[in-house]
Amino acid sequence: MAGRLAPHVARPESRQRAMVYVRGLLRAVERKHSWQLAEVRGEATPYGFQYLLGRADWEADGVRDELRHDLVQHLGSLEAVLVVDETGFPKKGRPSAGVARQSSGTLGQMDHGQVGVLLGYARPRGHTLRDCARYGPHEWTNVRKR
Repeated sequence: MAGRLAPHVARPESRQRAMVYVRGLLRAVERKHSWQLAEVRGEATPYGFQYLLGRADWEADGVRDELRHDLVQHLGSLEAVLVVDETGFPKKGRPSAGVARQSSGTLGQMDHGQVGVLLGYARPRGHTLRDCARYGPHEWTNVRKR
């Protein structure tokens, strides 16, 4: 897998960190954020993961497609189904992109939040997230500056 990431992750150190990050996400840990994953790895800080996710030079779509290829090889099945799910994330304030008063199935009402659309792949032996996208409400997408 690491070899197939090479075209999508510019530096060897970042490729190695990406593999460590993916392995961490696949582990059975309570929460899967940078601090928790660093702690499980015995690292003093999460800065390596934060650098990878925030500043390293890598092509997210290419990495996603490589991971998808591996998952289809391991989970591929005629019994599989695609699962589409709209999920709302309650949010208040201006710092988060896409926050607006909108319908949220998660909350069961209109409220301030973000909405994401998730695509999953499920079969009897396992499931995985295939893709996701944030829904952009008109209050955000109609502003030319954004």
